[in-house]
Amino acid sequence: MDNNLFKGIEKKTGVNMKDVFELANSVQNANFQDEKTVRSIVHRVSKIANKPVSKDLEDKIVKSILQNGKQLDFSTIAQMLNNKK
Repeated sequence: MDNNLFKGIEKKTGVNMKDVFELANSVQNANFQDEKTVRSIVHRVSKIANKPVSKDLEDKIVKSILQNGKQLDFSTIAQMLNNKK
């Protein structure tokens, strides 16, 4: 992969690509039916994205994933973070 591309992304977003890859690797075989696991991943994504998540929003994200069977991925969490009111 192109290291310059990742450096450009890091510079524009402020997100460390190493952290993103580590998170992606950790969620590949994660149990998304386990509330503790889902909460842990939500916390990690929030920290990496530097977007604080209120307890209420965290509960909504976790409930949505556990009850609706949604897959946990960056776009799902990003969408929920962007739709917070």
